[in-house]
Amino acid sequence: MLSGKTFVLFFPETSIRTRVTFEKGIKDLGGECILFPSETLDKREHPKDVMNYLNNWSDGLIIRHSDFSKLKELSLYGSIPIVNAMTTNNHPCEILSDLFSIAELRDNYREIVYTFVGAASNISNSWMEIAKIMDLKFNHVCASGNELADNNSNYQFSTYLETTLSGSDVVLTDSLPSQFLNNEYIGKYQITLDRMKLANKGALLNPCPPFFRDEEVNAGLIQRRYKKLHKDI
Repeated sequence: MLSGKTFVLFFPETSIRTRVTFEKGIKDLGGECILFPSETLDKREHPKDVMNYLNNWSDGLIIRHSDFSKLKELSLYGSIPIVNAMTTNNHPCEILSDLFSIAELRDNYREIVYTFVGAASNISNSWMEIAKIMDLKFNHVCASGNELADNNSNYQFSTYLETTLSGSDVVLTDSLPSQFLNNEYIGKYQITLDRMKLANKGALLNPCPPFFRDEEVNAGLIQRRYKKLHKDI
């Protein structure tokens, strides 16, 4: 399908899952990859000049860069596809792959309730965006001050975890920023087995990697989830 196609990837050295899956996917489909570190895009050269070269030499760009505006500026001069592989503003490919996996487990995935527990971040931003586009019921639970700015009527913010989990079908988490790594926040918002039992019967836990045991999700619950997945497979 991608035979004869060449993709240029810009990834930081720390990237594991996103880089591996993009590279493997391209190669499995017959394409080729050329890899650069993300900071290559921070050079003084004007983005228009960079894109003029890449338009001629590649069939698509896959970029993981902290600055979303960098991708937007490159896209102004691009005649080839540019894939957002993560910025500090959003992470669309992560959420699309998560939702695809959920859809394989729940035929009614567009009718169920999604509850994200965690700080305002690129992950919560992208969940809010896909909820708006696909008309998904989306709850967000966190400490006050982490509300997401949006006029989507499907988005509901709350500081009360237990009451929001009641009626939820998918519980979503993300790794915690450093200011939330304290006993007060973790005690109030960590997802535990007892708290998962408050959700609807058969509710799914979807922790966004990298996840850290006994921070956003209880270690025992993570282990229990893996055992169930292994059993199902």
